[in-house]
Amino acid sequence: MGHDLASRIARFRALHASGIFVIANAWDAGSARVLAGLGFEAIATSSGAMANTLGRTDGHVTREEAIEHGRSLVEAVEVPVAADLENGFGEKPEEAALTIRRAIAAGLAGGSIEDFSGDESKAIYPVSLAAERVQAAADAARASGFVLTARAENFLHGRADLDDTILRLQAFEKAGADVLFAPGLPSLDAVRTVCASVSKPVNFMVAIRGKSFSMAQLAAAGVRRVSVATSFYRAAMGGLMAAAREIKESGTFNYLDTAAPGAEVARFMRKE
Repeated sequence: MGHDLASRIARFRALHASGIFVIANAWDAGSARVLAGLGFEAIATSSGAMANTLGRTDGHVTREEAIEHGRSLVEAVEVPVAADLENGFGEKPEEAALTIRRAIAAGLAGGSIEDFSGDESKAIYPVSLAAERVQAAADAARASGFVLTARAENFLHGRADLDDTILRLQAFEKAGADVLFAPGLPSLDAVRTVCASVSKPVNFMVAIRGKSFSMAQLAAAGVRRVSVATSFYRAAMGGLMAAAREIKESGTFNYLDTAAPGAEVARFMRKE
């Protein structure tokens, strides 16, 4: 795995070097194979989608479950895979570092650490602690080249403070993060301001109605990477729910006319 991981990390780093690209969030090995087969050059996990596949909500998976989920995607595709590693599964900096080491051992080319504590009553870590956690993660990542993304979660947790968000991203950049990410930014002007305030590549999350923008708009604003969070999973579940409701409510099966043909899906799957 070592040589393959080094190659995947190199390819993942190269994707951030210029232009803009989409990192496609998958929820299992099969969806990862479909997305890679459709030409996406990098795959990411989604903590929310992964939790839903276990019948849980976001934030209710263990470190071990998240790492094994990432490993299953790594084994399913040949493109680089990055993981949503939530808050590193522990408040202490050494817990974030342990998570990164486990992710590297699983073959992941990158991953994110966020400053959301997991407790809405004290949602966001103080910036000093948040930066210490990023630094510990960056130290753990450095030898392998693992691409570390640091997330400032203010806008997802009722703290619509752009100045504080930028301060945090700048602190994370100084602490050694390779990519910076503030999910939930409210406008293109905010995206431009963030991109102009840091020198590392910025990831933008397309997933929120009214707060998602086109690739051309994001490229012009300075974004280097675009993730889709749970939106692919929600699109798939929307198709499932619409088909199920049709059967329950009308007793018809018209959804078959628009469903992807089995042979089309199967061509992306590995032959055993």
